[in-house]
Amino acid sequence: MSDTPSATPLRVRTGPAGRLSRTLRPRRAAAAAGGLLLLLPPFYLEAFWLQTGLFAMAAVVAAIGLTLLSGTAGQLSLGHSFFLAVGAYGYTWLADTPHRAGLQHLSGLALPPLAAFAAAVLLAGAAGALFSPISGRLRGMYLGIATLALVFLGQHVLLNATPVTGGFNGRAVPPMSVLGHPFDSSGTTTVLGVPFGGLEQLWYFGLLLVLLACLAARNLLRGRPGRALGALRDSEVAAAVMGVPTARARAAAFTVSSMYAGAGGALLALAFQRIVPDHFGLALSMDFLAMVVVGGLGSVGGAAAGAVFVTLLPHLLGRYAELLPLVVAPGSTEAGLTAPDAARFLYGAALVLTLLFSPAGLARLPGRLARSRSTAAPHPRTPADQDDTGGATLKEHTP
Repeated sequence: MSDTPSATPLRVRTGPAGRLSRTLRPRRAAAAAGGLLLLLPPFYLEAFWLQTGLFAMAAVVAAIGLTLLSGTAGQLSLGHSFFLAVGAYGYTWLADTPHRAGLQHLSGLALPPLAAFAAAVLLAGAAGALFSPISGRLRGMYLGIATLALVFLGQHVLLNATPVTGGFNGRAVPPMSVLGHPFDSSGTTTVLGVPFGGLEQLWYFGLLLVLLACLAARNLLRGRPGRALGALRDSEVAAAVMGVPTARARAAAFTVSSMYAGAGGALLALAFQRIVPDHFGLALSMDFLAMVVVGGLGSVGGAAAGAVFVTLLPHLLGRYAELLPLVVAPGSTEAGLTAPDAARFLYGAALVLTLLFSPAGLARLPGRLARSRSTAAPHPRTPADQDDTGGATLKEHTP
């Protein structure tokens, strides 16, 4: 035999670290590709699609806050729409100037819009902090009923605090402005030959807000606060034994969730351009609960996917109502389902199917499908197995 050493075999990284790196690479590549694609819609899409996308972005931000509260901390909240209303009306009141609208006198503080946006987020967080003593003492359905009372309380305030909210008619929302540049049609700029109006500029502001919301939530979940909230959800007694201040942790979770809702509500107000109390009723709270359950409780990506699905569905049904059976166009006198009603039937069915076949939500569905394929596929035979089998067969047939 020759003593010449053979070529050095290629070392393949195995084990949990290797599998994790091979899993994260395609995810990061897909996330980067998706981020680049999201930069293109203002150059190609019309106003309807841009506004619908902004609605989805606002829902993503607020849904992340709810999944931190309900999925990670285990606190049921049916009053998420109340905190969205605080953010929406808070931004409008803080950024607007005192003026008369018809017979009504509307007040305002005339803050710079960016400062008003940040102050509206803090205002929603303060509202959550004021409610946190109640949330720290109640559990389960009792907490859900207490938060449900916030929705009715909020509707009463929105309809009667006319100088701040505009009452039943609502009030117009001041456009966002950064460094003195307003996001409206008055200062339209041209980028690569495409006129950028208010919606086009607001699109990138919404993307930045979604990115910040996702990064902050992921860092929170991976750090000590996230582990403390997870322990609190699994067992309050065990969390207390491990040194987690349970009351303080519940209050912090409710405050952070309220701040996310306030940011989503302020962005929603900017996308609507005019807000009325009907936008923030009980139906909106139910929609957000469906978002986080369909997407997957406790998952940031799942909350984003559920928010996009629930938000886009009624707009798509309304847009293509004439092409769909049983769905009537908005304002039509024909018999049939309106787009919002049809959408609620559909994502209600999606909610039931999710609970039956994928309780972890859409966020875990790709992993489950991949595992099912790997278990169904035949196990590949290694060269050692083939040599053993071949040797045994040769011995059996050799005289």
